[in-house]
Amino acid sequence: MKSLILAGTALTAFAAGTTAVLAADKAAVLTNYSNIAEAKYQDSLSTAQHLQTAVDALLAAPSADTLDAARTAWLASRVPYQQSEVFRFGNAIVDDWEGKVNAWPLDEGLIDYVDTSYGGPSDENALAVLNVVANPAFELSGKAIDATNITPELLEGSLHEAEGVESNVATGYHAIEFLLWGQDLNGIDHGAGNRAFTDFSAGDVCTNGNCDRRGAYLQAATELLISDLEWMTAQWGETGEARTGLLGDESAGIVAMLTGMGSLSYGEVAGERMRLGLMLNDPEEEHDCFSDNTHNSHYYDGKGVQNIYLGQYTRVNGETISGASLSNLVAAVNPDLDVEMRGKLDATMNALGALKAAADGGFSYDQMLAQGNAEGEALVMGGINGFVDQTQSIERVVSALKLDGVEFEGSDSLDNPDAVFQ
Repeated sequence: MKSLILAGTALTAFAAGTTAVLAADKAAVLTNYSNIAEAKYQDSLSTAQHLQTAVDALLAAPSADTLDAARTAWLASRVPYQQSEVFRFGNAIVDDWEGKVNAWPLDEGLIDYVDTSYGGPSDENALAVLNVVANPAFELSGKAIDATNITPELLEGSLHEAEGVESNVATGYHAIEFLLWGQDLNGIDHGAGNRAFTDFSAGDVCTNGNCDRRGAYLQAATELLISDLEWMTAQWGETGEARTGLLGDESAGIVAMLTGMGSLSYGEVAGERMRLGLMLNDPEEEHDCFSDNTHNSHYYDGKGVQNIYLGQYTRVNGETISGASLSNLVAAVNPDLDVEMRGKLDATMNALGALKAAADGGFSYDQMLAQGNAEGEALVMGGINGFVDQTQSIERVVSALKLDGVEFEGSDSLDNPDAVFQ
Protein backbone atom coordinates (compact mmCIF):
# COMPACT_ATOMS: atom_id res chain seq x y z
CA MET A 1 0.00 0.00 0.00
CA LYS A 2 1.17 3.55 -0.62
CA SER A 3 1.46 4.36 3.06
CA LEU A 4 3.81 1.44 3.67
CA ILE A 5 7.06 0.36 2.05
CA LEU A 6 6.16 -2.26 -0.58
CA ALA A 7 8.81 -4.96 -0.62
CA GLY A 8 9.75 -7.97 1.46
CA THR A 9 9.26 -8.55 5.15
CA ALA A 10 10.57 -6.33 7.92
CA LEU A 11 11.28 -7.78 11.32
CA THR A 12 10.83 -5.00 13.82
CA ALA A 13 10.45 -4.81 17.55
CA PHE A 14 7.90 -3.27 19.85
CA ALA A 15 8.82 0.30 20.70
CA ALA A 16 9.94 1.17 24.19
CA GLY A 17 7.02 1.84 26.46
CA THR A 18 4.84 -1.09 25.32
CA THR A 19 2.73 -2.13 28.26
CA ALA A 20 3.80 -5.03 30.44
CA VAL A 21 0.47 -6.73 29.78
CA LEU A 22 1.00 -6.54 26.04
CA ALA A 23 4.53 -7.90 26.30
CA ALA A 24 3.43 -10.73 28.55
CA ASP A 25 0.74 -11.80 26.08
CA LYS A 26 2.98 -12.07 23.03
CA ALA A 27 4.16 -15.60 23.79
CA ALA A 28 0.59 -16.84 24.23
CA VAL A 29 -0.52 -15.21 20.97
CA LEU A 30 2.39 -16.72 19.06
CA THR A 31 1.81 -20.15 20.59
CA ASN A 32 -1.81 -20.09 19.47
CA TYR A 33 -0.78 -18.81 16.03
CA SER A 34 1.63 -21.74 15.74
CA ASN A 35 -1.03 -24.19 16.91
CA ILE A 36 -3.37 -22.90 14.22
CA ALA A 37 -0.64 -23.16 11.60
CA GLU A 38 0.12 -26.75 12.60
CA ALA A 39 -3.60 -27.62 12.47
CA LYS A 40 -4.07 -26.04 9.04
CA TYR A 41 -1.13 -27.89 7.57
CA GLN A 42 -2.24 -31.12 9.23
CA ASP A 43 -5.65 -30.66 7.62
CA SER A 44 -4.02 -29.85 4.28
CA LEU A 45 -2.01 -33.05 4.60
CA SER A 46 -4.94 -35.26 5.56
CA THR A 47 -7.10 -33.95 2.72
CA ALA A 48 -4.19 -34.45 0.30
CA GLN A 49 -3.96 -38.04 1.50
CA HIS A 50 -7.66 -38.45 0.71
CA LEU A 51 -6.88 -37.00 -2.71
CA GLN A 52 -4.13 -39.58 -3.19
CA THR A 53 -6.58 -42.39 -2.36
CA ALA A 54 -9.02 -41.00 -4.92
CA VAL A 55 -6.27 -40.66 -7.55
CA ASP A 56 -5.22 -44.26 -6.99
CA ALA A 57 -8.84 -45.36 -7.42
CA LEU A 58 -9.14 -43.33 -10.64
CA LEU A 59 -6.04 -44.90 -12.13
CA ALA A 60 -7.00 -48.40 -11.04
CA ALA A 61 -10.45 -48.13 -12.65
CA PRO A 62 -10.91 -45.02 -14.78
CA SER A 63 -14.55 -43.95 -15.02
CA ALA A 64 -16.68 -40.84 -14.87
CA ASP A 65 -17.38 -41.63 -11.21
CA THR A 66 -13.75 -42.13 -10.14
CA LEU A 67 -12.66 -38.98 -12.00
CA ASP A 68 -15.44 -37.02 -10.31
CA ALA A 69 -14.40 -38.40 -6.92
CA ALA A 70 -10.78 -37.33 -7.50
CA ARG A 71 -11.93 -33.85 -8.49
CA THR A 72 -14.12 -33.62 -5.40
CA ALA A 73 -11.16 -34.64 -3.23
CA TRP A 74 -8.98 -31.97 -4.85
CA LEU A 75 -11.61 -29.31 -4.15
CA ALA A 76 -11.84 -30.42 -0.52
CA SER A 77 -8.05 -30.23 -0.17
CA ARG A 78 -8.10 -26.56 -1.14
CA VAL A 79 -10.26 -25.50 1.81
CA PRO A 80 -7.64 -25.88 4.57
CA TYR A 81 -4.69 -25.05 2.32
CA GLN A 82 -6.06 -21.68 1.21
CA GLN A 83 -6.64 -20.78 4.86
CA SER A 84 -2.92 -21.42 5.44
CA GLU A 85 -1.75 -18.80 2.92
CA VAL A 86 -1.86 -16.14 5.61
CA PHE A 87 1.39 -17.67 6.94
CA ARG A 88 3.14 -16.48 3.79
CA PHE A 89 5.05 -13.19 3.49
CA GLY A 90 5.85 -12.93 7.19
CA ASN A 91 7.40 -16.39 7.57
CA ALA A 92 10.40 -16.95 5.31
CA ILE A 93 10.25 -20.71 5.82
CA VAL A 94 6.78 -20.72 4.22
CA ASP A 95 7.71 -18.38 1.38
CA ASP A 96 10.77 -20.44 0.47
CA TRP A 97 8.59 -23.56 0.25
CA GLU A 98 5.25 -22.31 -1.08
CA GLY A 99 6.25 -22.16 -4.74
CA LYS A 100 6.45 -25.94 -4.88
CA VAL A 101 2.87 -26.46 -3.79
CA ASN A 102 0.76 -23.51 -4.97
CA ALA A 103 2.63 -21.70 -7.75
CA TRP A 104 0.46 -20.19 -10.51
CA PRO A 105 -0.22 -19.37 -13.26
CA LEU A 106 1.35 -22.27 -15.10
CA ASP A 107 2.10 -23.03 -18.73
CA GLU A 108 0.19 -26.29 -18.83
CA GLY A 109 1.68 -27.27 -22.18
CA LEU A 110 4.84 -28.13 -20.27
CA ILE A 111 2.95 -31.03 -18.71
CA ASP A 112 0.48 -32.43 -21.25
CA TYR A 113 -1.33 -31.82 -24.51
CA VAL A 114 -3.10 -28.51 -25.04
CA ASP A 115 -5.49 -27.10 -27.61
CA THR A 116 -3.95 -25.76 -30.81
CA SER A 117 -5.12 -22.27 -29.84
CA TYR A 118 -2.60 -22.39 -27.00
CA GLY A 119 0.24 -21.60 -29.37
CA GLY A 120 3.83 -22.78 -29.16
CA PRO A 121 7.21 -21.92 -27.66
CA SER A 122 7.84 -18.24 -27.05
CA ASP A 123 10.73 -15.96 -26.23
CA GLU A 124 9.46 -15.94 -22.64
CA ASN A 125 9.19 -19.73 -22.41
CA ALA A 126 10.76 -22.11 -24.90
CA LEU A 127 9.23 -25.03 -22.95
CA ALA A 128 5.62 -23.80 -23.07
CA VAL A 129 4.52 -26.89 -25.03
CA LEU A 130 7.20 -29.39 -24.06
CA ASN A 131 4.52 -31.96 -23.13
CA VAL A 132 6.41 -34.21 -20.74
CA VAL A 133 3.58 -36.74 -20.77
CA ALA A 134 4.16 -37.37 -24.49
CA ASN A 135 7.95 -37.21 -24.42
CA PRO A 136 10.07 -39.68 -22.42
CA ALA A 137 13.27 -37.90 -23.49
CA PHE A 138 14.02 -34.24 -24.06
CA GLU A 139 16.66 -31.60 -23.47
CA LEU A 140 16.75 -28.89 -20.80
CA SER A 141 19.44 -26.24 -20.74
CA GLY A 142 21.62 -28.35 -23.01
CA LYS A 143 21.26 -31.46 -20.84
CA ALA A 144 19.54 -34.65 -21.96
CA ILE A 145 16.71 -35.62 -19.60
CA ASP A 146 15.52 -39.21 -19.29
CA ALA A 147 11.83 -39.01 -18.38
CA THR A 148 11.04 -42.64 -19.08
CA ASN A 149 9.88 -42.92 -15.50
CA ILE A 150 7.87 -39.96 -14.26
CA THR A 151 8.78 -39.65 -10.58
CA PRO A 152 8.53 -37.02 -7.86
CA GLU A 153 12.29 -36.54 -8.20
CA LEU A 154 11.95 -35.78 -11.92
CA LEU A 155 9.18 -33.25 -11.34
CA GLU A 156 10.93 -31.47 -8.48
CA GLY A 157 14.54 -31.78 -9.58
CA SER A 158 14.36 -31.20 -13.33
CA LEU A 159 11.02 -29.79 -14.40
CA HIS A 160 9.69 -27.36 -11.81
CA GLU A 161 10.57 -23.82 -12.90
CA ALA A 162 12.77 -25.37 -15.61
CA GLU A 163 15.29 -22.99 -17.16
CA GLY A 164 14.40 -20.41 -14.52
CA VAL A 165 10.92 -19.72 -15.94
CA GLU A 166 8.37 -19.25 -13.14
CA SER A 167 5.44 -20.36 -15.29
CA ASN A 168 7.05 -23.78 -15.79
CA VAL A 169 5.05 -25.09 -12.85
CA ALA A 170 5.45 -28.85 -12.78
CA THR A 171 4.38 -29.61 -9.21
CA GLY A 172 1.72 -28.80 -6.64
CA TYR A 173 -2.01 -28.25 -6.51
CA HIS A 174 -2.36 -26.56 -9.89
CA ALA A 175 -0.41 -29.20 -11.83
CA ILE A 176 -2.74 -31.80 -10.28
CA GLU A 177 -5.75 -29.59 -11.03
CA PHE A 178 -4.78 -29.40 -14.72
CA LEU A 179 -4.36 -33.16 -14.94
CA LEU A 180 -7.78 -33.76 -13.38
CA TRP A 181 -9.76 -31.12 -15.32
CA GLY A 182 -7.72 -30.29 -18.40
CA GLN A 183 -7.78 -26.86 -19.97
CA ASP A 184 -10.77 -24.60 -19.44
CA LEU A 185 -11.52 -23.59 -23.02
CA ASN A 186 -14.73 -21.73 -22.19
CA GLY A 187 -13.16 -18.29 -21.97
CA ILE A 188 -15.56 -15.93 -20.20
CA ASP A 189 -18.46 -18.37 -20.65
CA HIS A 190 -19.66 -20.73 -17.93
CA GLY A 191 -17.82 -24.03 -17.57
CA ALA A 192 -14.61 -25.57 -16.26
CA GLY A 193 -12.12 -27.94 -17.87
CA ASN A 194 -13.67 -31.10 -19.25
CA ARG A 195 -10.99 -33.77 -19.44
CA ALA A 196 -12.44 -37.21 -20.21
CA PHE A 197 -11.80 -40.09 -17.81
CA THR A 198 -10.55 -42.03 -20.84
CA ASP A 199 -7.43 -39.84 -20.77
CA PHE A 200 -6.39 -42.26 -18.00
CA SER A 201 -7.64 -45.48 -19.61
CA ALA A 202 -5.56 -48.32 -20.97
CA GLY A 203 -5.30 -49.82 -24.43
CA ASP A 204 -7.61 -48.82 -27.24
CA VAL A 205 -9.91 -46.93 -24.85
CA CYS A 206 -7.18 -44.37 -24.14
CA THR A 207 -7.86 -40.91 -25.53
CA ASN A 208 -5.19 -38.36 -26.47
CA GLY A 209 -2.40 -40.90 -26.07
CA ASN A 210 0.08 -41.67 -23.31
CA CYS A 211 -2.58 -42.50 -20.72
CA ASP A 212 -0.14 -44.54 -18.65
CA ARG A 213 2.34 -41.65 -18.48
CA ARG A 214 -0.43 -39.16 -17.72
CA GLY A 215 -1.46 -41.33 -14.78
CA ALA A 216 2.16 -41.66 -13.67
CA TYR A 217 2.52 -37.87 -13.70
CA LEU A 218 -0.66 -37.46 -11.65
CA GLN A 219 0.53 -40.02 -9.12
CA ALA A 220 4.00 -38.48 -8.85
CA ALA A 221 2.64 -34.95 -8.40
CA THR A 222 0.23 -36.11 -5.70
CA GLU A 223 2.94 -38.06 -3.89
CA LEU A 224 5.21 -35.01 -3.96
CA LEU A 225 2.44 -32.75 -2.65
CA ILE A 226 1.99 -35.06 0.32
CA SER A 227 5.70 -35.16 1.13
CA ASP A 228 5.89 -31.37 0.92
CA LEU A 229 2.91 -30.99 3.26
CA GLU A 230 4.40 -33.52 5.68
CA TRP A 231 7.55 -31.42 5.83
CA MET A 232 5.71 -28.14 6.45
CA THR A 233 3.46 -29.69 9.08
CA ALA A 234 6.56 -30.78 10.98
CA GLN A 235 7.99 -27.25 10.86
CA TRP A 236 5.05 -26.07 13.00
CA GLY A 237 5.28 -28.92 15.50
CA GLU A 238 6.54 -28.51 19.04
CA THR A 239 10.21 -28.50 18.03
CA GLY A 240 9.76 -27.36 14.43
CA GLU A 241 11.82 -24.54 12.99
CA ALA A 242 8.85 -22.31 12.13
CA ARG A 243 7.43 -22.46 15.65
CA THR A 244 10.68 -22.20 17.58
CA GLY A 245 11.86 -19.34 15.40
CA LEU A 246 8.76 -17.29 16.17
CA LEU A 247 8.87 -17.97 19.87
CA GLY A 248 12.57 -17.24 19.93
CA ASP A 249 11.94 -13.65 18.81
CA GLU A 250 8.48 -12.67 19.97
CA SER A 251 8.56 -9.12 18.63
CA ALA A 252 9.50 -10.36 15.15
CA GLY A 253 6.79 -12.99 15.48
CA ILE A 254 4.04 -10.40 15.97
CA VAL A 255 5.38 -8.52 12.96
CA ALA A 256 5.26 -11.74 10.92
CA MET A 257 1.58 -12.21 11.78
CA LEU A 258 0.59 -8.72 10.66
CA THR A 259 2.83 -8.82 7.59
CA GLY A 260 1.12 -12.00 6.43
CA MET A 261 -2.35 -10.57 7.04
CA GLY A 262 -1.65 -7.29 5.25
CA SER A 263 0.32 -8.68 2.32
CA LEU A 264 -2.14 -11.46 1.55
CA SER A 265 -5.09 -9.07 1.83
CA TYR A 266 -3.65 -6.28 -0.25
CA GLY A 267 -1.01 -7.06 -2.84
CA GLU A 268 -1.65 -10.77 -3.30
CA VAL A 269 -5.41 -11.37 -3.28
CA ALA A 270 -6.96 -7.91 -3.80
CA GLY A 271 -4.29 -7.01 -6.33
CA GLU A 272 -2.69 -9.89 -8.19
CA ARG A 273 -5.52 -12.41 -7.90
CA MET A 274 -8.60 -10.21 -8.21
CA ARG A 275 -8.05 -6.66 -9.49
CA LEU A 276 -5.60 -7.66 -12.21
CA GLY A 277 -7.93 -10.23 -13.75
CA LEU A 278 -10.82 -7.78 -13.65
CA MET A 279 -8.76 -5.04 -15.29
CA LEU A 280 -7.68 -7.39 -18.07
CA ASN A 281 -11.06 -9.16 -18.29
CA ASP A 282 -8.95 -12.29 -18.48
CA PRO A 283 -10.09 -15.68 -17.11
CA GLU A 284 -6.51 -16.89 -17.43
CA GLU A 285 -5.82 -14.78 -14.35
CA GLU A 286 -8.04 -17.02 -12.22
CA HIS A 287 -6.23 -18.69 -9.35
CA ASP A 288 -7.98 -22.08 -9.73
CA CYS A 289 -8.62 -21.64 -13.44
CA PHE A 290 -8.99 -25.26 -14.62
CA SER A 291 -11.60 -26.21 -12.03
CA ASP A 292 -13.46 -22.88 -11.80
CA ASN A 293 -12.87 -22.96 -8.05
CA THR A 294 -11.47 -19.43 -7.80
CA HIS A 295 -14.41 -18.09 -5.81
CA ASN A 296 -13.64 -20.60 -3.05
CA SER A 297 -9.93 -19.84 -3.27
CA HIS A 298 -10.58 -16.16 -2.55
CA TYR A 299 -13.14 -16.92 0.13
CA TYR A 300 -10.84 -19.18 2.13
CA ASP A 301 -7.90 -16.80 1.77
CA GLY A 302 -10.12 -14.19 3.40
CA LYS A 303 -11.15 -16.66 6.07
CA GLY A 304 -7.49 -17.36 6.80
CA VAL A 305 -6.80 -13.69 7.53
CA GLN A 306 -9.82 -13.52 9.83
CA ASN A 307 -8.66 -16.72 11.60
CA ILE A 308 -5.36 -15.14 12.55
CA TYR A 309 -6.76 -11.90 13.91
CA LEU A 310 -9.37 -13.71 15.99
CA GLY A 311 -7.02 -16.53 17.01
CA GLN A 312 -9.35 -19.35 16.04
CA TYR A 313 -9.67 -21.98 13.30
CA THR A 314 -12.31 -24.63 12.67
CA ARG A 315 -10.69 -27.84 11.48
CA VAL A 316 -12.06 -30.14 8.79
CA ASN A 317 -13.26 -32.51 11.54
CA GLY A 318 -15.21 -29.68 13.20
CA GLU A 319 -12.78 -29.17 16.10
CA THR A 320 -12.01 -25.54 16.93
CA ILE A 321 -8.50 -24.36 17.76
CA SER A 322 -8.58 -21.09 19.69
CA GLY A 323 -6.61 -19.04 22.16
CA ALA A 324 -4.83 -15.74 22.72
CA SER A 325 -5.08 -13.49 19.68
CA LEU A 326 -4.07 -10.28 18.01
CA SER A 327 -7.60 -9.13 18.80
CA ASN A 328 -6.78 -9.46 22.50
CA LEU A 329 -3.60 -7.40 22.08
CA VAL A 330 -5.40 -4.66 20.17
CA ALA A 331 -8.37 -4.55 22.56
CA ALA A 332 -5.94 -4.02 25.44
CA VAL A 333 -4.58 -0.80 23.91
CA ASN A 334 -7.43 0.45 21.70
CA PRO A 335 -10.82 -1.27 22.12
CA ASP A 336 -12.45 0.83 19.41
CA LEU A 337 -9.83 -0.26 16.89
CA ASP A 338 -10.44 -3.89 17.79
CA VAL A 339 -14.14 -3.41 17.06
CA GLU A 340 -13.24 -1.70 13.80
CA MET A 341 -10.87 -4.49 12.75
CA ARG A 342 -13.40 -7.20 13.53
CA GLY A 343 -16.04 -5.29 11.59
CA LYS A 344 -13.79 -4.89 8.55
CA LEU A 345 -13.01 -8.61 8.54
CA ASP A 346 -16.71 -9.42 8.77
CA ALA A 347 -17.47 -7.04 5.90
CA THR A 348 -14.84 -8.69 3.70
CA MET A 349 -16.19 -12.14 4.46
CA ASN A 350 -19.72 -10.96 3.68
CA ALA A 351 -18.56 -9.65 0.30
CA LEU A 352 -16.63 -12.83 -0.44
CA GLY A 353 -19.61 -14.84 0.72
CA ALA A 354 -21.81 -13.04 -1.82
CA LEU A 355 -19.28 -13.77 -4.57
CA LYS A 356 -19.06 -17.42 -3.49
CA ALA A 357 -22.84 -17.82 -3.34
CA ALA A 358 -23.23 -16.39 -6.84
CA ALA A 359 -20.58 -18.73 -8.25
CA ASP A 360 -21.99 -21.74 -6.42
CA GLY A 361 -25.34 -20.79 -7.93
CA GLY A 362 -24.01 -20.99 -11.49
CA PHE A 363 -22.64 -17.48 -12.16
CA SER A 364 -19.03 -18.55 -12.60
CA TYR A 365 -16.01 -16.40 -11.83
CA ASP A 366 -15.07 -16.53 -15.53
CA GLN A 367 -18.33 -14.78 -16.35
CA MET A 368 -17.80 -12.17 -13.65
CA LEU A 369 -14.56 -11.11 -15.33
CA ALA A 370 -16.20 -10.44 -18.69
CA GLN A 371 -15.98 -6.87 -19.96
CA GLY A 372 -19.26 -5.05 -19.43
CA ASN A 373 -20.66 -7.54 -16.92
CA ALA A 374 -21.76 -5.03 -14.30
CA GLU A 375 -23.09 -7.63 -11.86
CA GLY A 376 -19.90 -9.63 -11.99
CA GLU A 377 -17.70 -6.56 -11.63
CA ALA A 378 -19.67 -5.47 -8.58
CA LEU A 379 -19.22 -8.86 -6.92
CA VAL A 380 -15.48 -9.00 -7.59
CA MET A 381 -14.98 -5.37 -6.60
CA GLY A 382 -16.87 -6.04 -3.38
CA GLY A 383 -14.20 -8.53 -2.41
CA ILE A 384 -11.36 -6.28 -3.58
CA ASN A 385 -12.70 -3.29 -1.66
CA GLY A 386 -13.15 -5.40 1.45
CA PHE A 387 -9.55 -6.60 1.36
CA VAL A 388 -8.21 -3.09 0.71
CA ASP A 389 -10.37 -1.58 3.44
CA GLN A 390 -9.35 -4.17 6.03
CA THR A 391 -5.68 -3.60 5.15
CA GLN A 392 -6.10 0.04 6.10
CA SER A 393 -7.27 -1.11 9.52
CA ILE A 394 -4.36 -3.55 9.73
CA GLU A 395 -2.12 -0.50 9.23
CA ARG A 396 -3.84 1.12 12.20
CA VAL A 397 -3.23 -2.04 14.23
CA VAL A 398 0.48 -1.77 13.38
CA SER A 399 0.47 1.78 14.75
CA ALA A 400 -1.54 0.90 17.85
CA LEU A 401 0.92 -1.87 18.73
CA LYS A 402 3.79 0.58 18.16
CA LEU A 403 5.48 -1.34 15.36
CA ASP A 404 7.87 0.27 12.92
CA GLY A 405 8.66 -0.51 9.27
CA VAL A 406 6.16 -3.29 8.66
CA GLU A 407 6.15 -3.94 4.93
CA PHE A 408 3.14 -5.17 2.94
CA GLU A 409 3.27 -6.54 -0.59
CA GLY A 410 1.87 -4.22 -3.23
CA SER A 411 0.44 -4.68 -6.72
CA ASP A 412 0.57 -2.47 -9.80
CA SER A 413 -3.12 -3.20 -10.32
CA LEU A 414 -3.83 -1.23 -7.13
CA ASP A 415 -0.85 1.13 -6.81
CA ASN A 416 -0.03 1.97 -10.43
CA PRO A 417 -2.82 0.76 -12.73
CA ASP A 418 -1.37 2.40 -15.85
CA ALA A 419 1.65 0.11 -15.57
CA VAL A 420 -0.56 -2.94 -16.13
CA PHE A 421 -1.16 -1.91 -19.74
CA GLN A 422 2.39 -0.84 -20.57
